[in-house]
Amino acid sequence: MKKIILLTVLLTTLVFAQLNVDTTYSTLGAVAKKIGGDNVKVVVLGSPKYDPHFIVPKPSLLSKLRRADLLIINGGGLELGWLPPLLRNANNAKIRNGAKGFLDMSHFVPMIDVPTSVSRAFGDVHAQGNPHYSTDPHNVLIMAEAIAKKLAQIDPEHEAQYQKNLADFTKEWQAYLTKYDANMQMCQTKKVVQYHELFNYFLKRYNIKSYGNIEPLPGIAPSSRHTLALIQIMRENGVKTILQDVYHERKTAKFIADKTDARVAIIPHDLGAEGSQTLQEFYNKIANRICK
Repeated sequence: MKKIILLTVLLTTLVFAQLNVDTTYSTLGAVAKKIGGDNVKVVVLGSPKYDPHFIVPKPSLLSKLRRADLLIINGGGLELGWLPPLLRNANNAKIRNGAKGFLDMSHFVPMIDVPTSVSRAFGDVHAQGNPHYSTDPHNVLIMAEAIAKKLAQIDPEHEAQYQKNLADFTKEWQAYLTKYDANMQMCQTKKVVQYHELFNYFLKRYNIKSYGNIEPLPGIAPSSRHTLALIQIMRENGVKTILQDVYHERKTAKFIADKTDARVAIIPHDLGAEGSQTLQEFYNKIANRICK
């Protein structure tokens, strides 16, 4: 009986010793788990089924934020529509903006599509640039390095383990990228249009040209006039692939596809969307569905 009690106490201590790490989105969560290993308990706040700009700020998220030792956000303005009120109500000093337990990943990733001016006339533009950098698999290693450094700051006792996890994951991911990039060489002549500019980082990485967006402006629903103009652009340039995300309406993409003999490719924007369970599955689905 004493042995059982001692074992129970030991296991309980090990569980409580874990760092509570909250991430706003699933891809960040998967990378954090790779680097943190058994020393962290990762909770993802936003579901990959929904628009990442407008996650529903449910009360259940408050309890998760109140327990967090570290909060990792995508940044670039992506969480502005839902996270700030949750952070205020959670009242957790450890994860406030600027605190040791707060990590804004957009400060580490080179942002693209940075606007020269910001106005409502240009739609829902992000002042810091396009925040959807996680669609580029090369940015995963940038995320991993930033997370390893932050975990070591919060939990210096396990710094050596975090660095080992980072080294192991870097080796694994670089091998994956070598094969991935080689396969993508066959896809560089692809011509696409998007619904929303979710995949600009991926398209730029692999030199795939986008001829426009179904949205006339970011966050603005497509109009008939814009849709007809986009159809004409696609016909003139031989664009046969429409990149449709999982959360916008699909009727417009289908209409355009019918008029242009194009196909609609449903592309996941975050790990977990379209059934992806691992980082590799997530990025493989992006490549396979664009390059089909």
